[in-house]
Amino acid sequence: MSDRHFAKHMSRVLAVETLYALDFNNNLSEDVDLSLLPGKSEEEMASIPEESLFYARYLIHGTLEKLDQIDEIISRYSINRPLERINLVDRNILRISVFSLLFSKDLHPSIVIDEAVKLSQELSTDVTYKFINGLLDAVSKKEVAKNDTAEEQH
Repeated sequence: MSDRHFAKHMSRVLAVETLYALDFNNNLSEDVDLSLLPGKSEEEMASIPEESLFYARYLIHGTLEKLDQIDEIISRYSINRPLERINLVDRNILRISVFSLLFSKDLHPSIVIDEAVKLSQELSTDVTYKFINGLLDAVSKKEVAKNDTAEEQH
């Protein structure tokens, strides 16, 4: 794994961990102070590369800013599993991934999905990666295409 790829992966892990902590404490508001990420000491924060912190904060702020839209999209594609029944780790992996797919667009959809699957395998259970892969694939095929068509018309 290249240094740049590792830094981005670390950013996603930090974003998921932070959103998990905020979600667990029912504090998913846009005005949360991210100078010290939940669960990280000042010493731990100092050891995280600045590039990773910057991208993690970007993912967190962007996800929180678009949270209502993101949750609505996840709910729409999670037919058999209501949002509140998706475990916290998976729910927040899905959130940052939907943000990346639909609002950030800094990565190709296949890379976003691949990273989400890796995060799921690393941070969650052995079987949820299939659910995450399927949901994000559907979002990618339908929502990204819909957004691209809308942008072309403007």
